[in-house]
Amino acid sequence: MSKVKKAVVLFSGGLDSTTVLAQVQAAGYECYAMSFNYSQRHSVELNAAKLIAKQSGVKEHKIIELDLSQIGGSALTDTSLEIPDHETSGIPITYVPARNTIFLSIALGWAEVIGSNHIFVGVNAVDYSGYPDCRPEYIAAFEQMANLATRVGVEENSLKIETPLIDLTKAEIVRLGVGLGVDYSQTVSCYQADSDGKACAACESCRLRKQGFRDAGLEDPTHYQ
Repeated sequence: MSKVKKAVVLFSGGLDSTTVLAQVQAAGYECYAMSFNYSQRHSVELNAAKLIAKQSGVKEHKIIELDLSQIGGSALTDTSLEIPDHETSGIPITYVPARNTIFLSIALGWAEVIGSNHIFVGVNAVDYSGYPDCRPEYIAAFEQMANLATRVGVEENSLKIETPLIDLTKAEIVRLGVGLGVDYSQTVSCYQADSDGKACAACESCRLRKQGFRDAGLEDPTHYQ
């Protein structure tokens, strides 16, 4: 019998991570979805993550409790900072310090426990907000570290951080997901969605998402306030 392919998927309940989950399942992996409640102001996205994970039939869905508001430094974790409704220069205030490093490290631990050599994350280096931990060189460096820091890495040098969306535009991601049957109306990407999951239509995440559907020539199914 062939060995079951297992994958840990970092899963926020947003457009990108939901596309990745659909991709990984279509590729025949047994999926273990991992979400984080890190005191983000848009924690309503976790409701979407729970619903989509259940409907998708993942093997297991974990929601890890963290409190990154204790260190702050981001408009997503510090409500005294305003989320911009216009394009800004440089690394934006919505960047959460070390977030992907923290998330990938915890996912790496779970991957070791369940015997998975693959961690999938929906980072994107084309239509992204300038976050330093979404760049290909960062992912390559983390993968190298993972293979130095773990038992399976030392014994097999086989841990992979997979980023299937990293070179795609938002329009290409949307087309890919639609082709895989993703229902984007269930996803939440907005940085300040209301309690019903309705998006603000003004934050950078909303603007990128709207432009993606527009460029793809598809109707935007997002629920806006």
